[in-house]
Amino acid sequence: MGVDTLGPQPGGAAITVGTFDGVHLGHRALVARTIDEARSFGATSVLVTWDRHPLETLRPGTEPKVLTTPERKAELIEDTGIDTLVVLPFDHAFSKWSPERFVTDVLVRLGARAVIVGDGWRFGHKAAGTTELLQKMGAEHGFHVQVLTLAAVEGESVSSTRVRSAIAQGDMISARTLLARPFDVDGIVLRGERRGTELGFPTANLKLDRSIAHPPRGVYAGRAVTEAGIAYTAAINVGVNPQFGGDPATTPWRVEAYLLDFDGDLYDQRLRVELHERLRDELKFESVAALVEQMAKDVDRTRDLMT
Repeated sequence: MGVDTLGPQPGGAAITVGTFDGVHLGHRALVARTIDEARSFGATSVLVTWDRHPLETLRPGTEPKVLTTPERKAELIEDTGIDTLVVLPFDHAFSKWSPERFVTDVLVRLGARAVIVGDGWRFGHKAAGTTELLQKMGAEHGFHVQVLTLAAVEGESVSSTRVRSAIAQGDMISARTLLARPFDVDGIVLRGERRGTELGFPTANLKLDRSIAHPPRGVYAGRAVTEAGIAYTAAINVGVNPQFGGDPATTPWRVEAYLLDFDGDLYDQRLRVELHERLRDELKFESVAALVEQMAKDVDRTRDLMT
């Protein structure tokens, strides 16, 4: 996948446009149609997106927690097989562009021959651009527009908002269905207090980025993927470790992953943690011994669920 600035694409372009937060099942349907359309007439498939959630610029403080970092979003987009990714800065100047300017300065400059968007997609200043206007301008500038019905699961449209809701409820099974992949977080493994090692369950600890959507405090079954691309089944705690004084109101949340059947050092390495299923709440036990007993049960259940 190429990462490009605005400019003519080889053979012209089949383009899809949007925020693509999470690159969920509905987004993947748009991308797949775009790739198919590009191949049908020997064009380049292009995805146009932004460097931030639009509300971060339009109404600062009201923006939702996003489902991925920009870097992770780019990785997921690359995995779809799209030829070219164009990331535009959604700053105040860009937010003032009229729908007409967006068409001429983005779609036409890319050499659009086809544009694929979802039903109800809006664009331009104050979301004045509709799919009907896009089709009209497409006819004027020599590209055709396909408006796809939004993908649905259990009779309800798939959306980033719906994914965020599932994650906030700890419903990782629904989130996985909507995303067409497990929800994941990643970060650099921190050097902690080694309490897990002392208890017999050494964990890789990541600071939780609170600008990213995250599930409620609790214990989860999942996987951890190392920098080398090796995946391990993992029992994962999300929260503050109340057994040792952590306070949800003041203690930074962490993701603590115990990698089953792993023996090594992950400090200062990047680790991706996938959350597949919620097991229980994060609790404070009557004693450390009771905590260790429950952790052993969590590990056994994780192994059963993940194998």
